[in-house]
Amino acid sequence: MSECHDAVCVTCSDLAVPVVVARLLDDDLALVETGGGLEEVSVALVAAEAGDTILVHAGEAIAVVRGEP
Repeated sequence: MSECHDAVCVTCSDLAVPVVVARLLDDDLALVETGGGLEEVSVALVAAEAGDTILVHAGEAIAVVRGEP
């Protein structure tokens, strides 16, 4: 098991990235626009729809961003 140092996880960098859902796929997956291209991520934990901005951490959507920040 990896150890975390300096309050940052060495495995995933403790970073959630905002991306836009381009299209929902089968099996709780979605195609998202990352700003650098399209990527497939899991949306099993959130109720996301096409056009939503979601926060993705380690390939898993962890939140849907709604309204003004």
